[in-house]
Amino acid sequence: MIEVETSINNESFREETYLEASHRVDKRQFSEKEYNKFVKLKGVRDWSTLTWKDVGRPYEVTSFAKEKKEWEKANGKSLPVHTSWEMFNRSFHEWFVKDIPAETKESRSRIVRNALKLNVKKSTEALGDHLRLHLWNYVHRIQDGVWDPRGKRALFSGLDVVKPKILFLGAAEGYEAMQLSALYPGSEIVMVDYDSFCRDTRYEEFPETYPFLGPNPATGGFKTYYKGDFKTTYIVADIRDLTFGREFDIVLSVGLLEHFPDEFKSEVVEWHRKFLKPNGYMVLTTPRAQLKSKVYYEVMADVMNHTYRELMTVEQMGLYLYENGADILQHGYIKVHNGIIAKAR
Repeated sequence: MIEVETSINNESFREETYLEASHRVDKRQFSEKEYNKFVKLKGVRDWSTLTWKDVGRPYEVTSFAKEKKEWEKANGKSLPVHTSWEMFNRSFHEWFVKDIPAETKESRSRIVRNALKLNVKKSTEALGDHLRLHLWNYVHRIQDGVWDPRGKRALFSGLDVVKPKILFLGAAEGYEAMQLSALYPGSEIVMVDYDSFCRDTRYEEFPETYPFLGPNPATGGFKTYYKGDFKTTYIVADIRDLTFGREFDIVLSVGLLEHFPDEFKSEVVEWHRKFLKPNGYMVLTTPRAQLKSKVYYEVMADVMNHTYRELMTVEQMGLYLYENGADILQHGYIKVHNGIIAKAR
């Protein structure tokens, strides 16, 4: 564990990072060097001058999960979208709750056992499982690339809101809405996902002890918040069936836009805009189009790739938003995600 004692506005505060069995805890702030390495909040000066010829098209991931391919072979048709998300959520959650050190030890033992038995098929399968464990451990637990609290705080900062009402579309376990709520204390969160597993298992089993760093209005310093501190309502529904009016200060999605081919992108943007108060904020992230991400989605295909998926640059992501009536206020990228803050034009 790394601990640094600091004093902010006369308030003693401990910045720390350490590893749990399934994830990293990280309450540190970025140093200037780290910020410059991991956060890029610049790029396009004038979105009206940008064209698809300039930015190219997103990278479509075409390696799919064995589970998806087997279902389609057995049923003779494409896997329904809702079913694909049910498969993905269960697969992804299984990895989120793994005790990585224990699983890695067992994985090594399986490799040795099968090799001694000269079982080539099982040895190959065990090696594949071991590789995926190491990759997941590195990306999520060591590098903290999935949750990336310091990076997400950088992407989500600077909104002119007080005790905002936040709508999270496709909320899964709800991580980013809780991080936003810590940044803007007193928030009210409404999470929406159309798979009940996300509410009943992914969100329900999110660790109560996971710390979210945010400002302390009482002192002007910083404070640690936890899942139980956030006022949260979780709704299981199709986004298209929501009956909310224009009542939210922030409409958030994480890893949503890239799951829809171009003919549906305008509808996805509209889902964000239709629930915003006048002058409200759209906050979106997507996975970055970079070599490391492409390799990750190939190796982790059985875990990740049950449905349509693209990897984008932040310029591609922003152009989808700009062409569909959004003015982009802030855009950038962190370790593995793009981020954009926009308002309806």
